[in-house]
Amino acid sequence: MRKAKIIWRKVPVISFAILFVFAVIFIIPLIWIFLSAFKVDMEINQAGGFLFFPKTWTLRNFAEILNPNNKQLPVYHWFTNSIIVSGSHTILAVIIYGMSAYAYAKMNFKGRDAIFLTMLFLSSFPAITNIIPLYKVMLNLKWLNTPLALIVPGLSGVFNIFLIRQFLYGIPDSVIESAKIDGAGEARIFFKIIIPLARPVLIAVGLFCFTGNWNDFVWPSIAINNLDRLTLTAGLQLAKGVYGVQVARMSTVAVVAVVPMIILYTFTQKYFINSISLTAGLKG
Repeated sequence: MRKAKIIWRKVPVISFAILFVFAVIFIIPLIWIFLSAFKVDMEINQAGGFLFFPKTWTLRNFAEILNPNNKQLPVYHWFTNSIIVSGSHTILAVIIYGMSAYAYAKMNFKGRDAIFLTMLFLSSFPAITNIIPLYKVMLNLKWLNTPLALIVPGLSGVFNIFLIRQFLYGIPDSVIESAKIDGAGEARIFFKIIIPLARPVLIAVGLFCFTGNWNDFVWPSIAINNLDRLTLTAGLQLAKGVYGVQVARMSTVAVVAVVPMIILYTFTQKYFINSISLTAGLKG
């Protein structure tokens, strides 16, 4: 019995050790790509690709990749397009998802649960099956090859609505009823009460929306034909064709695409963790 207790006490240590080993295995390629962005191709080729730290640190790759006058691969324009598209999509998505979740969680109307369950059922179909109908819709609206084709279609994510809805269930109805007694309308309740209380989950959903839109490859490759209007992720395929044998430059493009996500996760990590509990805390 005593031996069993000792073994169980060691389980967290063993689990941590295993997770640490896997973390190191997964992070080493990322570190190598990051360091390769500061190398010259000659160093990588001479070392057979296994040179970890650069012998000569250089920013030449970044200067070339992010040059606004680079007509062959306008990575600078792709990066700007990704920021604009992903940022606009995220702002609109958080507002729309929040309003929808508030309606499904706190407003009583006929067929509320049936409509929501129907949406959940429809969301179970693979997203790739919507590519052709979505393309036809964008074509009829004349939105192809414009930012609207990348911003609008993703504003109906049922999973994010479900996530916020579950969070809002933790807000007591008495808070909303008190606001209504004081004369507040639905819009004022949503913006003055719901948004502040649901900030952790809204930020987490915003993180999901931004990363999903930023990392999307298939749809931007289909909807955008103009080279200067591509997003960064979609442009990576073209960069592979041009810099396929130039490892340092390809690594630089990959770093430019990944660093914004790392920064975003760093600043929003605490909100993401808080939203996992799916409970809303009230002060006072």
